[in-house]
Amino acid sequence: MKKLVLGGQSIITGCGSIAELSNVKASRAFIVTGGSAMQTSGVIAKIEGIFKANGCKTCIYGGIGKNPDTQAVLDGLSIMREFEPDLLLAVGGGSPIDAAKVMGLFYEYPELDFAAAQTGELPAARKSLLFVAIPSTSGTGTEVTKAAVITFRELELKIGLKTPAFIPDLAILDPDITMTMPSNVVAETGMDALTHAVEAYINRNLDDFSEVLAKGAVAGLLTWLPVSYHEKNKESREKVHHYQCIAGLAFENTGLGMAHGISHAVGGKFDLGHGLINAIALPYVLAYNAQEEFVGARLDELARSIGRKGRQEFITAVKELNQQLAIPAGLAQAGVDRVSFEEGFDELTANCLKGSTRVNPVPVTKEQMAGILKELYQG
Repeated sequence: MKKLVLGGQSIITGCGSIAELSNVKASRAFIVTGGSAMQTSGVIAKIEGIFKANGCKTCIYGGIGKNPDTQAVLDGLSIMREFEPDLLLAVGGGSPIDAAKVMGLFYEYPELDFAAAQTGELPAARKSLLFVAIPSTSGTGTEVTKAAVITFRELELKIGLKTPAFIPDLAILDPDITMTMPSNVVAETGMDALTHAVEAYINRNLDDFSEVLAKGAVAGLLTWLPVSYHEKNKESREKVHHYQCIAGLAFENTGLGMAHGISHAVGGKFDLGHGLINAIALPYVLAYNAQEEFVGARLDELARSIGRKGRQEFITAVKELNQQLAIPAGLAQAGVDRVSFEEGFDELTANCLKGSTRVNPVPVTKEQMAGILKELYQG
């Protein structure tokens, strides 16, 4: 028996769908966001205007970086407790949404802390706090998943915390908000979404529902992501925004794999963007996993779905997409210097074997992981 979860209460789509906030009933809204993009674009002002018209007070907590850490969560939580909201709204990339997930749960369960969170002993539901997520980037799918990825600086590791309580009640996919994304963000977040879809499809926990979602997301992203990157038109931005969410629904019910295990470890140590590391890692991970016929057959099917022949042509298609999106071939080209890479290499290797690598469809030894990391570095 398997329980499938397909997001929260509702997913609202379409241009201008942010207007759905006018139907959200609340008296005090705590708004979590990233840097300045949402303020500069006027999205925050628009949200505040909608709430003000309904007599709802607002408090903004911004500045969440690309790899939100425990301190950012705790700082926001302190402000949140003073404000005492009945609505939590996260708007921006995956980072502020993930941070907001943990803030909301800690807010409603004051006895919780990160020590307890690392053990996996988290409540399965929020109490009464309404949670709305509005992604401005197209990659993480976090608006429909139970995962929140937080950086533990003292461990030099990003850890994926999981509980159904993290799933937002309402996800708003408004393509208008994505139009301000710079090209590098389009590329990196889009490749994050593709990695979600591919790793979900080759995961041994794949079910009939997730198979359709994952395969559809792979085909859709390979078609529309290059258009979104090069042409920047609203149709392609909307398509990618939808497909990244579909990829999120797929991996929510299957799990991921080694690319994400590597990404969380490398990102925790070098503070690189999550999607960037996934993009660099994915071809190498697929080449390793394709040695197992179970995975190879799945990649053969993905190749057919995009008009290619066989697993190697699918891996080639991923490499070609990386080139179209100006993704570096390796970590060295992404700015990681050799001395930093070699220092603590054994610990980095060990960390890469944690998290999602534990559900990789093909087992990985420490020696094999060390070899993959060296390939990743050189590119």
